[in-house]
Amino acid sequence: MIKAVIFDMDGLMIDSERVTYEGYVTECKKLGLEMEEEFYIQTLGLPLPAVFTMYYDKYGSSFPMDQVLEKVHQYMDDRFQNEGVPVKEGLRELLQYIKTQGYKTVLATSSNRDRVDRILGQTKLEQYFDSSICGDEIERGKPNPDVFLKACEKAGVNTDEAVVLEDSEAGIQAAYSAGIPVICVPDMKYPEKEYQEKAGWIVDSLRAVLAMFEDGELR
Repeated sequence: MIKAVIFDMDGLMIDSERVTYEGYVTECKKLGLEMEEEFYIQTLGLPLPAVFTMYYDKYGSSFPMDQVLEKVHQYMDDRFQNEGVPVKEGLRELLQYIKTQGYKTVLATSSNRDRVDRILGQTKLEQYFDSSICGDEIERGKPNPDVFLKACEKAGVNTDEAVVLEDSEAGIQAAYSAGIPVICVPDMKYPEKEYQEKAGWIVDSLRAVLAMFEDGELR
């Protein structure tokens, strides 16, 4: 029986991946470099050390990754501040339903605590979560299972009493390695066959996830 629902954040709860990509395009262009969408997609859901390595492999060891990342975050913050944080369609309805049905809710993300708290505050979503675990609070990020195992620990449930909602391949792998069923709601990238087989379900929206709960498909 499912007792807890574990949510990823970027690409799953908020429509941030496209904004992030646009930030990287902007900053790389200033350096005379081109950022391809295909390359960016390959970095989605990975822990920061792995992302840094990919950028150094692509652009060279002198690529100012720290500065670029800081400027991309500023680009995102400015967009979110001026335009609002883009929340995925159906998220609030899903969260409201889950809470009224008595499920525990945990946010488990690769993003750091400061950013998570800021986004939850801006979107007024913090009220829906019993707890959260962030990328800077664990030793190994996705695709390692640590963040989801810690989420279960915080919720006080076993891994077979939880379900994970994810959009990325790294998140699917992390949930699979943790032994937790995972529902994939793809964002910019549809998972490759290897990860399709590791996901319990693949649906096209959070509204579809809500329908699964309402129809009793998830128990």
